[in-house]
Amino acid sequence: MMTTGAVRFLRVGGLGVVWACTAMPDPVPPPDSAVTETPSDTSPTAWRSALYPDDWVPGHGVDDAVLPDVSYAGWHHGEGDPPYVAGPIFEVAAPSGGDDTAALQAVIDAAAAGGVVLLAPGMYRIDGLLRQPYSGVVLRGAGQEATTLWFTRGTGMSDTSHLTVGGQATLGTPRPLVADAARGDFVVQVGDVSGFSVGQDVGIGWTITPDFVAEHGMTGVWTVFLDQWATVFRRRIEAIDAETGTITLDVPLRYPTKTVHGAALVPMLGLVHEVGVEDLAVATAGAWADAWSNDRSHAIRLQGVVDGWVRRVRSVPSPGDTSDRGDHLASGGVLILGSSRVLVDAVTMSEAQNRGGGGNGYLFEVQQVSEVLLRDCVARAGRHNFIQNWGFGTSGVVWLRPVSESGKALWSQDSETLGTTGFSEYHHSLAMDNLVDGAWVTDGWKAVDRGLESSGAGVTATGSVFWNTRGTGYLQSFQAGLGFVVGTDGVEVQTEISDLPDRRGTAPADWTEGVGAAATLTPTSLYEDQRARRLARGERLWAP
Repeated sequence: MMTTGAVRFLRVGGLGVVWACTAMPDPVPPPDSAVTETPSDTSPTAWRSALYPDDWVPGHGVDDAVLPDVSYAGWHHGEGDPPYVAGPIFEVAAPSGGDDTAALQAVIDAAAAGGVVLLAPGMYRIDGLLRQPYSGVVLRGAGQEATTLWFTRGTGMSDTSHLTVGGQATLGTPRPLVADAARGDFVVQVGDVSGFSVGQDVGIGWTITPDFVAEHGMTGVWTVFLDQWATVFRRRIEAIDAETGTITLDVPLRYPTKTVHGAALVPMLGLVHEVGVEDLAVATAGAWADAWSNDRSHAIRLQGVVDGWVRRVRSVPSPGDTSDRGDHLASGGVLILGSSRVLVDAVTMSEAQNRGGGGNGYLFEVQQVSEVLLRDCVARAGRHNFIQNWGFGTSGVVWLRPVSESGKALWSQDSETLGTTGFSEYHHSLAMDNLVDGAWVTDGWKAVDRGLESSGAGVTATGSVFWNTRGTGYLQSFQAGLGFVVGTDGVEVQTEISDLPDRRGTAPADWTEGVGAAATLTPTSLYEDQRARRLARGERLWAP
């Protein structure tokens, strides 16, 4: 069992385990030019969205326009920060000057029962791959300025990460729903509740049927996942009523869930809980040609993780960069995949070498995740700095105060400069009820109909919100059903439906309000205000 010191406490609900937290450093602020004061409701220039009055409660809306409640994102549903785990400590010897892969992996394996794998100051050269598949294990350096993991492997890295935390979750036997459930519902009806238990990790999903595809006007587009099961929402069971055959979930459903598509509740097996990576730096860049020989590689991957975190981590110029450009990463930075309730906090990823097509240069990437919070993260010089990607099943994600700068899509490895602006974006397959909150961008952010691009990405988002977006470049919102743009400054907003390819299949036009008026929008952060309201109502899922 892990033990902790005593400064500030957070009790894990129902488990009788007390975590103690030390004070966390202040988050990384956006550039000075992006800082705006939070207006108060008494200011004569302050304004509120018509969708978010001072007495807002979940479900409030104007006609069919209803903002999602995204207050559940993050570790333990955002109700506190992860603990600063004090031990037990498993120390890694100082860097050897040679390949430290085996030595570091041995210490990770020794900590399998839980604890802190503590790395000394210095640069560890990792020629192989690192795996951390154990619940309750934290990988901690001596600080971003002190400990660096230099990953040198330059070939055979396609669809591979240098450091993988977690594992591959599997599905139990699906229990079909016996009644449809609506967006915003917490309760699903399965009839027979035997085999389920309170606190259990479950998924809710359905088959991507031809009818489901046709409902969204995506016939001939959404083909790669056709007739496949998709775990659309990742949840925890909060209550079971055997008499009514119903199960109450921790987080509301974020899209209509229909029995006609085979909607079902399914146990999630093999998940890894309470894991973290913190206080270190990473570098993966090497030879330019090696970087372009792989697709979709990442420095850090969290997969099949629940209640995990990556915090106070940054990329740094790689000693393996043979071109003296100061590149940090061969391709991707941080990937969160098949996970829920993850916090990525005060992380900076920069300077990717491979920013070509095929899934490269994605500095912060989420795939098939629920209720993930990326807070005060900075991304520079990737292809798509912040990106949701691949497959159905991303919802409730919050990008809080992200900084996206210098995104660029390179045309080929033969040129280090020629290319087009690389947007942060929703990239694939109907991401649902997400939030970009307080973003500062110098490139842009978009949610559009990508049609046949990327194996049939189609309409990439629905019900998602851009709130208080500032900077330069473009903000494009062409979402299925309604999306929301509330409060902007500097960015060019595009929401008007037209015959252009990226704007088809997205009617009606997304709700747009307060263009050019972000400086006086209140509240400044939708996520933080919604979370504060939920906790004030006493709707905690974890005991304080």
